[in-house]
Amino acid sequence: MTPEQMRDASLLELFSLEAEAQTQVLSAGLLALERDPTRADQLEACMRAAHSLKGAARIVGVDAGVSVAHVMEDCLVGAQEGRLFLLPEHIDALLQGTDLLMRIATPGDASSGPDEIAAYLAHLAGLLEPAAGIAPAAPATWVEPEPEPEPEPEPALAEPEPAATSSSAMGKQVSEGTERVLRVTAERLNSLLDLSSKSLVETQRLKPYLATMQRLKRMQGQSIRALDDLKVQLQASGQSLKVQEALAQAQQLLAETQQMLVQQTVELDEFGWQAGQRAQLLYDTALACRMRPFAEVLAGQARMVRDLGRSLNKQVRLEIEGEKTQVDRDVLEKLEAPLTHLLRNAVDHGIEAPEYRMLAGKPPEGLIRLRASHRAGMLVLELSDDGAGVDLPRLRRSIVERQLSLAETVAQLSEAELLTFLFLPGFSLRDQVTEVSGRGVGLDAVQHMVRQLRGAIELEQVNGQGSRFHLKVPLTLSVVRSLVVEVGAEAYAFPLAHIERTLDLPTADIVQIEGRQHFWHEGRHVGLVAASQLLNRPASQAAGDSLRVVVIRERDAMYGVAVERFIGERTLVVLPLDARLGKVQDISAGALLDDGSVVLIIDVEDMLRSVEKLQATGRLERIDRGLHRASEAARKRILVVDDSLTVRELQRKLLSNRGYEVTVAVDGMDGWNALRGEDFDLLITDIDMPRMDGIELVTLLRRDSRLQSLPVMVVSYKDREEDRRRGLDAGADYYLAKASFHDDALLDAVVELIGGVQG
Repeated sequence: MTPEQMRDASLLELFSLEAEAQTQVLSAGLLALERDPTRADQLEACMRAAHSLKGAARIVGVDAGVSVAHVMEDCLVGAQEGRLFLLPEHIDALLQGTDLLMRIATPGDASSGPDEIAAYLAHLAGLLEPAAGIAPAAPATWVEPEPEPEPEPEPALAEPEPAATSSSAMGKQVSEGTERVLRVTAERLNSLLDLSSKSLVETQRLKPYLATMQRLKRMQGQSIRALDDLKVQLQASGQSLKVQEALAQAQQLLAETQQMLVQQTVELDEFGWQAGQRAQLLYDTALACRMRPFAEVLAGQARMVRDLGRSLNKQVRLEIEGEKTQVDRDVLEKLEAPLTHLLRNAVDHGIEAPEYRMLAGKPPEGLIRLRASHRAGMLVLELSDDGAGVDLPRLRRSIVERQLSLAETVAQLSEAELLTFLFLPGFSLRDQVTEVSGRGVGLDAVQHMVRQLRGAIELEQVNGQGSRFHLKVPLTLSVVRSLVVEVGAEAYAFPLAHIERTLDLPTADIVQIEGRQHFWHEGRHVGLVAASQLLNRPASQAAGDSLRVVVIRERDAMYGVAVERFIGERTLVVLPLDARLGKVQDISAGALLDDGSVVLIIDVEDMLRSVEKLQATGRLERIDRGLHRASEAARKRILVVDDSLTVRELQRKLLSNRGYEVTVAVDGMDGWNALRGEDFDLLITDIDMPRMDGIELVTLLRRDSRLQSLPVMVVSYKDREEDRRRGLDAGADYYLAKASFHDDALLDAVVELIGGVQG
């Protein structure tokens, strides 16, 4: 390819990008003008978009684009100057021109031939002729207009975005008011995210090494004190000078190695902290490159709702909130189809014809609202309409006619139970097949697509007032917030989106109903199954008088899954399974824990199917209720020192619930008095406190012969390097910032320092 050809190809790609952005402006503006044709701001925005496209098309030599944009611009200018009042037929024609411009600008799209373009120009010219004194400025044939006297501005390219995620793998960056185009393939972007996520996990593997060095430092301190005691005894027993000199030499060597160990420990801690910060920043940046505004999935949806409404003789308006909500590109692509289906469903099934709405006391124009927001690491979508809602009597009849349930049973079903039938494959309330409805490909397809995103969908409605769909999907498919548990000495992860709750179930509460084990939960009996049977792991041999149970739910299906231990909540970087493995039963993907060990992520929907299959075949194993009580070890004691009542109580509850015995102190002086009067296995202290701060407390503790070896953790709002160094230099073994504080971080640190609690 010659340099000139390369330049032309690059310009055509730029023109395609600009056409994509400017046609979105035109579509949104024209829909607004349809409701109010006199809105000056929208007329100005549409006119400028058409003008920019005309100039861009002229620069790249796309004559058809020049002609179409030019006649559209003249129409909009006429409306701006008051010589033309935009009627519905004008809006239709301008929207048609918008679609035509996008096809003209799309590389490889040959659907817009000269005949279609000429026909469009003639059609719009015919609409302009009756206007007062206005005549089409562009001829009704496909030729380039004469150049205008004023110089054309440079093409105004699309709004710059942070990274490349479109199907054309084009990224746009802006600097000092100029724009550059950077080609980044989706595969390379995914590879960057994968590498950054692995580096983030790898930095976490430094924690156990640091904990080992801290324990070694304490053991070495104890060795030095033992030698000091030995020296005193040797001097008292009158040992030879030679023995005392050898002992002194050993003490000196041990003191030197301890100093080196202390220095290396501090440096390793700083390196680990900095590496973790950089790895987190790298991962967050790579992930941000994949994140796109939710508005991208909405491109054309308002237009689709408008056009479908007009074809059904309905007046429908779509309102959107949260367009800037950031979502992973892969999630956006997979959301487009189910959202389109739900919107079409709302227009066709939900919104009534204007005459029926007016009889019901509603405005003739129907309203559909789509809201997008972030909540607890999930994308929450709410799609509602003010239409007629679901005809429940008709739904009951349809269920009986399809022999899905007995009439007596259907009559007793609640509204929520009835609505679940709408998600069954092939179910439709529409008797006649149309281009929009009645083919039996309905909400079941939407539910399937949402489940593929590890999400959930629910339907609510008020008869005569409308329906509301709630969709909840992950913000990204790259990471998943999960509860990690232990089953058969192996780690497994349940995605939090599918967990109803967790509980410690007393074995006495397990009941037998029709030969199956259940327990009572929120007013209903919930089936109980053993995770070890589902996952083909050996059953645990030791347990107390209660079971650790994860209650999982998928719509109406709910079961309690008994596991051996709750390890804690984790944000896991999803690692797809090797395609050569095929579908692994009950498993969706893998991940790495902080220590580098592998954890398998549960496919909850598949697991529920496995439970139902075991029940149907009568092979569901019972969980032994006669589990013997494990020997109860002595409880480890922890002193928490913090001047904040909230922080003290939070830490006390977390540690007590994990089985530790906890004492609290309100400041450093109170803590020092407690340390001198009682024995503890660990001190957790804040830094900024009245009377005596945490640094003073740790310094006093390290000078005391009885308390020198006591493990110390500092929990502080300060997270600067100098603050961390102050705490560690004073003698702390672990420094945890409250800014990044969460339950698992505290409990994991405690286990590293003094071990866990048995039982």
